[in-house]
Amino acid sequence: MTPASALIEPEVASRVLTRALRTGGDFAELFAEDRSSSSARLDDTKVEELTSGRERGVGIRVVKGATTGFAHTSDLREAGLIKAAEAAGAAARGAGANTSAVTINVDSTLGAEERRGFDRLADPAGDTRNAIGYDQSGRVMPHDVTKSRKADLLLAADDAARSESAAISQVAVSYGDLRRRILVTNSEGLWASDDQVRTRFFVSCTAADRDGRQTGYEAPGRTMGFELFDHVDVAEVARTAARRAVRMLRARPAPSGTLAVVLRRGAGGVLFHEACGHGLEADLVGRDASVFRDRVGQAVASPLITLVDDGGYEREWGTYSVDDEGRPAQRTTLIENGELSDYMWDGTRARKADRLSSGNGRRQSYQHLPMVRMTNTYVTAGADDPDEIIRQTKYGVYCVQLGGGQVNTATGDFVFGITEAYLIENGQITAPVRAANLIGNGPEVLKAIDAVGNDFETWTGTCGKDGQSVAVSAGQPTLRVSAMTIGGTGG
Repeated sequence: MTPASALIEPEVASRVLTRALRTGGDFAELFAEDRSSSSARLDDTKVEELTSGRERGVGIRVVKGATTGFAHTSDLREAGLIKAAEAAGAAARGAGANTSAVTINVDSTLGAEERRGFDRLADPAGDTRNAIGYDQSGRVMPHDVTKSRKADLLLAADDAARSESAAISQVAVSYGDLRRRILVTNSEGLWASDDQVRTRFFVSCTAADRDGRQTGYEAPGRTMGFELFDHVDVAEVARTAARRAVRMLRARPAPSGTLAVVLRRGAGGVLFHEACGHGLEADLVGRDASVFRDRVGQAVASPLITLVDDGGYEREWGTYSVDDEGRPAQRTTLIENGELSDYMWDGTRARKADRLSSGNGRRQSYQHLPMVRMTNTYVTAGADDPDEIIRQTKYGVYCVQLGGGQVNTATGDFVFGITEAYLIENGQITAPVRAANLIGNGPEVLKAIDAVGNDFETWTGTCGKDGQSVAVSAGQPTLRVSAMTIGGTGG
């Protein structure tokens, strides 16, 4: 059986790293990636797309002083790797004093004949255990599943959504999977590999009547293979999306002003990810772009709040065994009982601070440099009964699902759209509301949380930062913000 660590032979990797350091670099790293994916899409009752793809290549990083040279290539012969190593080393040596990083696509300088060798990556399909430790025998590899079986999932979801209500006028369903095998080795003797498999399902429904149209969606995903569908009922996913759209047809305009906001379990995960999580990434802290800079040891939240980033958390969307610098994933407590305790670190920022990486160095692909990124970021459960939180709220808004938003990490100010919400009146959830935004400031919201439920749920998403996207999850229990600004149209 060929292990995942054999993406490139150790002897070859050693020679390539030696060549990368020949021009006087302080540190060199080789990152190899083998990525395969497939997707399927249904729209207007028809399966329109069934696609698959594969991409493999190597990125080589050389650090000299404060400058980083980086080159990537899909030519995986030793000669091609050495060209990339030399290019990265030359870039690190020759960059100007004010340049922090130089990236070179070596493939753009190669002819077609030189790019051969793409298939030299060994196939690690014989691994007996996957990246997060459970037996591979319990993992159904998506590439072993027929396209017709995947298409059947789409059709089943479409049927379930349309059967939920005659008001459903349009249904879009998509399926996607990704297998990502990586190898990281560097001049400090590190040799680490990972085998990540992610599968996701998405249903969007549009409901219409004579007064307008509303949309609802649901999108579960986990770091696992096709066995996701042993845990996820696609018909129920579709019905959830359909019911959401139909309920919003009768929604009244949301109120505006400052009032209590109860976030259903999982619903506020994206808010904490964006409004708080990014400000706790060490690169943003280091360039004075975070409201949390120089606040370790200070109270930044309600004492009810503990915020964690955990790259090894169960089989969540952002889970892996090692990050894209080969560091083990770990659980980092960012805020503990309201007090800021740490930031998230990659290798580059950790070395500058003379500390260890927290395993948060991530990159979109072999063509990108790693940077500090979140993984699975969540508020831990508290002691309050979620139903009692609602009963004790005289008037407010109950948020079930948030949409996109904007955040200024330097100030903590944010705006988030609400895609599903209801009024709370005299301790009861009543009418649905629409056309609303949550407006606030991350640290202020953290301090205004006065109840934290004993339940918990996560949100699955894709995080964009500096032009790179990675898989993440966020989560939280049901909790209440005592006062928050709602930007609605209902007065």
